[in-house]
Amino acid sequence: MNSGRTGRHAGPLVIAIDGPAASGKGTLARRLALHYGLPHLDTGLLYRAVALTLIDAGTDLDDGGAAARAAGALSAERLSDPRLRERAMGEAASRVSSVPEVRAALLSWQRKFAEGAQGAVLDGRDIGTVVCPGAPVKLFITAAPEERARRRHLELLGRGEETTLAAILADIRARDARDSSRAAAPLKAAEDAVVLDTTELDADAAFAQAVAIAERLKAA
Repeated sequence: MNSGRTGRHAGPLVIAIDGPAASGKGTLARRLALHYGLPHLDTGLLYRAVALTLIDAGTDLDDGGAAARAAGALSAERLSDPRLRERAMGEAASRVSSVPEVRAALLSWQRKFAEGAQGAVLDGRDIGTVVCPGAPVKLFITAAPEERARRRHLELLGRGEETTLAAILADIRARDARDSSRAAAPLKAAEDAVVLDTTELDADAAFAQAVAIAERLKAA
């Protein structure tokens, strides 16, 4: 396995990956973590876990106080619940993530993960801008909404979930609007992030470009 310790960058390597839903950032983050031998955190699971805690308790997702308390009590074990991967949980997570107190409660959780001795790969919506602004490698992964909807549609069909391409595209556009316009840590590329558009790229091509970018940033 490539240790990822070539180039001028010394010490723990933190790779911050941001981007909208279904852009391919999760797949890239997992492959980069394997390539560099680093732990990986899908920070979206944290928000999904908070939302699931509220749903299981029968609490309204717009109850900011309850959401903040759930975020403050979140345990790592909660992230293994298979229900977190369901389509509805993405929409629910987007709602609770707009609560500033939820984001504040999860910020230290994410930073602690990133501060491990090895470094880490984290993907989400505000990793490069808020969680790890000092990360030496920052990527912002994006793709056209229609392509992202097509990918998510195929993924859900593969899981046996019944849905339509039109419904998924509407969900993606709604999430993009909510994530980009929220007051707390809106979705945007960090000023020093490299934007990688994966609309015309397959998974292997996107990974190759991401590694090339990471190597260039490490050596800067």
